[in-house]
Amino acid sequence: MSETVRTMFATIAPRYDVSNTVLSLGIHHLWRRVVVRLSEAKAGMSVLDCATGTGDLAIAFKKAVGDGGSVVGTDFCAEMMETAPEKASKHGLSVRFEVADAMNLQYPDNSFDIASISFGIRNVDVPVQALREMARVVRPGGRVVVLEFGQPKGVMGALYRFYSNHVIPFVGGILTGNREAYSYLNRTAAQFPCGDDFDDLMRETEAFVSTGYEPLTFGIAYVYVGEVR
Repeated sequence: MSETVRTMFATIAPRYDVSNTVLSLGIHHLWRRVVVRLSEAKAGMSVLDCATGTGDLAIAFKKAVGDGGSVVGTDFCAEMMETAPEKASKHGLSVRFEVADAMNLQYPDNSFDIASISFGIRNVDVPVQALREMARVVRPGGRVVVLEFGQPKGVMGALYRFYSNHVIPFVGGILTGNREAYSYLNRTAAQFPCGDDFDDLMRETEAFVSTGYEPLTFGIAYVYVGEVR
């Protein structure tokens, strides 16, 4: 990933949680629950959460896999993870956090039962390569789960585009001091493949025996699931 993107995330990291909650109206917490449910995470499983940021999805997975399971949260920007260990500890949970690039993971083949990435796949240089890497480190029959923004249609789409183009950069800029970061994030979300188009990317990897997806909140976000070959 580019140094420019890494630096951008480092600048907004201290206020990332606050801005996420405000800008999503708290809905992102519900979306993460869907990710964990569709992953079919169970007690004792091992999970890799890529682009973990401040660790919210990794923490949700740890609650699902319990003391007998393990969760590793990774991010290419170390600053994004600075608050994650303390956040996990406050929940009484043990989660390991490490710096890693989703396109070049340092873990052996078949190391995990599940690999996930939340609102991060559109920020990697080559999404197909990241999907292949995530599939590589998951055992056959395990799951790769992706949560990413979509482009809703109709009236909801018009409202969402107005909110994304005007409200999010303005409020995000106030909360983090970096309006351009939120303009960038909205541009990438608006241009990134979603629905059938992203499903095509997953199938292009030839790493999955099956793929599918579920739209969330009128198509504002999607959860994609691939069963590893």
